[in-house]
Amino acid sequence: MSTEPIQSFEVDSLNVRVFASEDAMANAAAAEVNEYLCGVIAAQGSAAAILATGNSQIQFLEKLVAIGEVDWSKVTLFHMDEYLGLDGDHTASFRRYMRERVEEKVHPAAFNYICGDAPEPIKECRRYADLLAAQPIDLCCLGVGENGHIAFNDPPVADLNDSEVVKIVQLDDGCRKQQHGEGHFPTFDSVPQYALTLTVPALCQAKKMVCLCPETRKAQAVKDALQGPISTACPASHLRTQSQCVMYLDGDSAALL
Repeated sequence: MSTEPIQSFEVDSLNVRVFASEDAMANAAAAEVNEYLCGVIAAQGSAAAILATGNSQIQFLEKLVAIGEVDWSKVTLFHMDEYLGLDGDHTASFRRYMRERVEEKVHPAAFNYICGDAPEPIKECRRYADLLAAQPIDLCCLGVGENGHIAFNDPPVADLNDSEVVKIVQLDDGCRKQQHGEGHFPTFDSVPQYALTLTVPALCQAKKMVCLCPETRKAQAVKDALQGPISTACPASHLRTQSQCVMYLDGDSAALL
């Protein structure tokens, strides 16, 4: 299958590529990430990456794992958020998502998890920040929420110049509605109100960023990110200041551009 975009352009410093379908988008992103990680490992002997969860990442992760060329035993992995108080075996837990889709399939050198149910969550934020500080990040794969969030940096709590690396945040209603709408929780009220998240600067420290944003329900967020002001009203707009980032869209998510 072709991995060529049907359209490529730049918005400020951000490279944007539009693909005919989500499948084509996921294929192209997986091919790029595979080649990049193999190159990093060849050059420096190991690699470190931050991965995102969410429905937008499922096809991409499946395809990346299936290529089978990355020596995952030389890759240290992190993820970017977890619900406060949620058990790691809960069906909506991001630790479980990563364990089942990535860790158990590729057996990386390490997968460092955010423990959302840690008894002292502020200490957990510090512990995870220390792990990130000790390890230069080569790659960050991320998505964009329906409200424009990246990780759990929702508009009310996002800080584009955050001094923190990991923090506890309150999730806004739009974000919680998305989690319910995607089928991760049975009711809106059962979606946790708080989460632990990497901050915007923590995500952007990566030497390379790959942002995947498919589907019609993301079209308004994409429009706001690429054509609105760079502000916390749409945290993903900050990606326009990151020349190391490539945003992958499909025809549906690019429909309002």
